[in-house]
Amino acid sequence: MSGSSHLVFDRTLLRRRRDRAVATQHRVAPILEAAAERLLDRLDDTTRRFGRVLEIGGRGLIAPALRARGAEFVVSMDLSSRQAAAAGGLPLAGDEEWLPFEAGSFDLVVANLCLHWVNDLPGALAQIRRAMVPDGLFLATLPALGTLQPLREALTAADSALRGGAAPRVSPFPELRDGAALLQRAGFAIPVADLEDIALAYRDPLLLLRDLQAAGEGNSVLARDARIPPRALFPTALSALPAGPQGIGATLRLLTLTGWSPGPDQPKPARPGSANARLADALGTVERKAGERPG
Repeated sequence: MSGSSHLVFDRTLLRRRRDRAVATQHRVAPILEAAAERLLDRLDDTTRRFGRVLEIGGRGLIAPALRARGAEFVVSMDLSSRQAAAAGGLPLAGDEEWLPFEAGSFDLVVANLCLHWVNDLPGALAQIRRAMVPDGLFLATLPALGTLQPLREALTAADSALRGGAAPRVSPFPELRDGAALLQRAGFAIPVADLEDIALAYRDPLLLLRDLQAAGEGNSVLARDARIPPRALFPTALSALPAGPQGIGATLRLLTLTGWSPGPDQPKPARPGSANARLADALGTVERKAGERPG
C-alpha cells in the first residue's frame, strides 16, 4: 500500500470486534459451520495430502478439520490474538496485509471469511502465494456482492430520507468476475472462482443485526458515519426489508477462490495450432467459416 488513500477499512476497530466475537460467535455457529463446510469440501476434490498448513480466520472450525484430514502442522493466524488462541492450531496473531512467513513455508493456505476486510487484497494474495511451496493449494471464502443487499439498500434509503445523505453502513464486497482475476494477478495458476448462496431467514429483522454484531462483522469502513444515528434510522430501514413466509430473508453470497502456486508439473495450455483433431469431428457436426450460412 502506497498511502492512506488506499485504506478502506479500520483494521484496529476490526481487531477489537474480532476479539469480542470470541465470546459471542457461538450464536451464529450454524452460519459459520456452513461456510467452513463448503470451503473444506474443496479439499475432497484433490487426492493430495497437505502436511504444513496455514489457516487464517478459522474461528476454531478449520484447524480441527484440517488435522482430521491428515495435516501434521497447522498454524492458526488471525488479526485477533484471542481468535488465534482459540482456533485450534499453533496460534499466531498476524495481519493478512503483512504476512510474517518465509517463502515456501506452507503447502496449503486456507482463509475463511476474513479477506473481505483486507485493504490491499491483491497484495495480500501475492504474499500468500509467496508463502507457499510450488504446486501448493490456496482456498478462500469471502462474502461477495449481493450479500446483505436488501439491508444495504434499506439503510441507504433511510439515511437519505432522515439526513439527506447516506454513509456506508454495509461493507463493500467483491464481485464474482473479480475473483479469478485477483488470483491470476497475484500469480496463482489454474485460478477458479465460484458462487454459492447460503439463504437465511429471520422472524425479527433486529436479530440479523445482532448476528452481525455477534460475529464481529459490524461496519468497519473508515468512511462510516461516526455520529450517533437518528433514532428512527434502524426502525425505518428494518421495516422496509422484504418479508416472506419464513420471515425476513438474508443471503450470504459465498465467493470461493481456488488457486495453485505455480509448479513445474502442473498442466499447461497447448500451443495454438497444435491440435491434432477437429472439434467439429468430436461434436459430430459440420465445420463452417465465420459468416457462412448452413446450406
